[in-house]
Amino acid sequence: MQKTFIFLLIICATSCEYFNAKKITSESIYNEEIKMVNWNAVDTYPAFSACDTFETKEEKKTCFENTLSQHITSRLQNETIVVSQDIEDTVVLEFQISELGEITIKHIDLNETTETEIPEIKNMIANSLNTLPQVFPAIKRNQPVKTEFKLPIVIIVN
Repeated sequence: MQKTFIFLLIICATSCEYFNAKKITSESIYNEEIKMVNWNAVDTYPAFSACDTFETKEEKKTCFENTLSQHITSRLQNETIVVSQDIEDTVVLEFQISELGEITIKHIDLNETTETEIPEIKNMIANSLNTLPQVFPAIKRNQPVKTEFKLPIVIIVN
C-alpha cells in the first residue's frame, strides 16, 4: 500500500502543470498586437489647417479632398491652354503624402489625346501641388504615417 501511495504521489507531481509557468515574450505580445491592427485605415486623414473646424473623421476627409481638388482646379483654370480640338477627360492623379506631410506624385493617368493636346498638363498639376498650403500627415495610433490617394480631376477645354 505504501508503494502504491508513493507511486501515485510521483505520478501526480510529475503530471501537474501547476509548476510549469508560461513565459510571455514581448515578441509574442507584439505579434498579437500587429494582427489586431487594421492597416487599411487611419485614425486621422491628412488635413489642411482649414479643415480643423470639422469634428468627424469623414468630414475631415471630405474637407481635405475638396480643398485639394479646388486648389488644383483653380490653378489649372488660371493657365492659358490652347488646343486644336475639344478636350473632355478625367485625369486620375495618384499621389502619396509622407509622414512629414510632403506630397509626391506616383502616377498621372490621362487620355492620350489630352497628353498630345496639352503636353504640359503633368507639369501644371505638379506645380499646383507645389503651391498647396501645409499638409498635416495622416495619423495611425498616434504616429504620423504615409498614405496614398487617387484623385480624379475633370479637364474640359473648348
